[in-house]
Amino acid sequence: METMKPSRSPDLRPLGALSLAVAMVIATFVAASTWERVRVRPEARSIEITGSAKKRIVSDLIEWSATIEASAPDRLVAYKQLREHSARAQEFLTTRGVPAQEIFASSAAVDPVYTTEYIGTGDDRIARQVLSGYLARQSVVVRSTNVTLVEKMSREITELLEQGIIITSSAPLYHYTKLGEMKIEMLAEASKDARTRAENMVNSAGGASLGKLRSADMGVININPANVTQGSWDGNNDTTSLEKDIITIIHARYELE
Repeated sequence: METMKPSRSPDLRPLGALSLAVAMVIATFVAASTWERVRVRPEARSIEITGSAKKRIVSDLIEWSATIEASAPDRLVAYKQLREHSARAQEFLTTRGVPAQEIFASSAAVDPVYTTEYIGTGDDRIARQVLSGYLARQSVVVRSTNVTLVEKMSREITELLEQGIIITSSAPLYHYTKLGEMKIEMLAEASKDARTRAENMVNSAGGASLGKLRSADMGVININPANVTQGSWDGNNDTTSLEKDIITIIHARYELE
């Protein structure tokens, strides 16, 4: 009688090792192919350029003020004198063509005035403040689009000094009221200038052509007195000059093809 030998399962280890080796080869090939595609991809080339625009503008609004003073030993007398002198100053302006609705008077201020009085001599001398009277002040402000007329009045108002009216004229402030519209126009001009500069630079250097705009940001806008090119990080806004130059800057970045 034959003795049956127990059967053995087939040894699959060589097959598993082979599958693992094949998988590693495939993974290595895929990774290498992916790395090759990334490695040979050309870097995007670009050029950064600054464009600017400049335009002369003339102020269309003027703001000017004058300060009137009156003094007297009595508070009420000083105030009444100030009120009279302020009325005469406003009349001076209206009779020369400044509309009454463009003249604004501030509140009157009446302050005591003290003088220093010394008593005694040497080390025993002492000082004390003595009330000597009252000083009343009031400002008259004119805001008008008639720049030429008000500019003239700012020089002629001191004629009232000859009439015993103490008045001090301040320097006029000049404004441009269409600045919002002007900024849009100037930004367009600055953008056009940036494109032209970039094209000229690329054409001169060769080896590429200018592509599409990738990014752009607006720099500061400087409003300077005429023929002044001074700039600042937060922008200038001149109010001292009738004629001004508005300067706009833009930073742009273009693709190179």
